Amino acid sequence: MIISRTPHRISFFGGGTDYPSWYLDYGGKVLGATIDKYCYITCRELPPFFKHKFRIAYSKVEMESNIDKIQHPSVRETLTYLQVQQGLEIHHDADIPARSGMGSSSAFTVGLLKTLYALDGKVITKEELYKEAIHIEQNLIKENVGSQDQVWAACGGLNTIEFLQNGEIVVEPIIMKEEYLRNFENKFMLFFTGLSRHASVIAQEQIQNTHRNKNELSKMKELTDEAYRILTSEKGDFIDFGKLLNETWQLKKKLSSKITTKDIDDIYETAIKNGAVGGKLCGAGGGGFIVFYVEPENQERLKRAFNNFLHVPFKFDFRGSEIMVYKPNHYRKQ
Repeated sequence: MIISRTPHRISFFGGGTDYPSWYLDYGGKVLGATIDKYCYITCRELPPFFKHKFRIAYSKVEMESNIDKIQHPSVRETLTYLQVQQGLEIHHDADIPARSGMGSSSAFTVGLLKTLYALDGKVITKEELYKEAIHIEQNLIKENVGSQDQVWAACGGLNTIEFLQNGEIVVEPIIMKEEYLRNFENKFMLFFTGLSRHASVIAQEQIQNTHRNKNELSKMKELTDEAYRILTSEKGDFIDFGKLLNETWQLKKKLSSKITTKDIDDIYETAIKNGAVGGKLCGAGGGGFIVFYVEPENQERLKRAFNNFLHVPFKFDFRGSEIMVYKPNHYRKQ
């Protein structure tokens, strides 16, 4: 049995500039972090005593004899990509729900790849891991996804990720004093809105509007550099980071008519009235999790205002996808 653990992420700045339709023409850059909320993939070779060859358990259970009959797109295409021959049992568990804006789809694909390579006795680098996950999601599944979530899941950390026009991806960890890092980490409050959405549908309109949104996307990329300068300043004062979050959220809403709703706008307005400096929906938009920059003295006030929403405390994760249990089992015919 192999068990992998892969972090979910919060993207603070630059979301939208990580789509190939944008960065291959103009270059892209994002700033964000992975957090201590995880996707767990458990995998083992299926004992050869069953009629089915594959058993996949997630929000539903599939039992199939052929890979191409598997409904879960990431499982089907990843097994096909790796040319898996042996029977497998795969279980998925997660700390947060799917379709909630935390990069769960990519965390699943990255974690599954990591697990399957380990089952085969192979080590895959972080760079190879995110490149293969991007290929599977964008080219095989053909999802309307960008290229940042796979990098977050594979690498972990508080980083900037730059997407060059030649297709290369550059990950740069943000270096901060330990005291500043913990202070910064404690400025955020994450809430679950209870509204689920399909990111691919929202992203489709955003991709179609890419060149029409050139001014907004260019400014969002610039804000990534401004946020980086705030985090690496010797001052250790981060309130301007919160103000930039508000600015990037106002820009993001212009990228697609599906990014926000009246309910989300009401949630955001309530947060600002109750002490939040700025914030944004996590992920493509439309619902899921929303994160706010809130000074510690105002956090209880915001909690009371949001007593109908689930507050999810978190810390940053700096490890990325990793194997937690490695006990391979093999069944071979003699």
